[in-house]
Amino acid sequence: MTDGCKQVLFLCTGNYYRSRFAEELFNHLAEQEDLPWRAFSRGAAERRAPENTGSISRFALEALQALGISPRRADELPQPCTLADFRQADIVIGLKEAEHRWMVERRFPAVADRVLYWQVDDLDVAEPCDALPHVQQLVTNLIGVLRMDDPQS
Repeated sequence: MTDGCKQVLFLCTGNYYRSRFAEELFNHLAEQEDLPWRAFSRGAAERRAPENTGSISRFALEALQALGISPRRADELPQPCTLADFRQADIVIGLKEAEHRWMVERRFPAVADRVLYWQVDDLDVAEPCDALPHVQQLVTNLIGVLRMDDPQS
């Protein structure tokens, strides 16, 4: 992670699509805004889903590229969350409460109450052309809140 920066942890099921998009977008915007925050992402599921081939969803990759963002972790494989990730994070955001709350409560009961939840559907419910702009708006709003809370702004 980045020294001296506070950390946001984005969680989705497999750390392949929504959380990876949120992480890369957040880091791009935080750097542009010169905010002392950085993001990382993980999967709430214990294991990688076999249908998630490669390192990052092509939908996330294409959406980032359309925004002019070159993902820094595009070659890294998805990673499941650990308790150490929670310890490292100042803010933890689950991308969909109905999908992720039970996973977090089962795997990490001692820290489950730290997770803030957004309501962003996965591919089985929403098309990327709907879900990823929703993530983009939520990340942009989060950046705005953090900017207002930053005493150096």
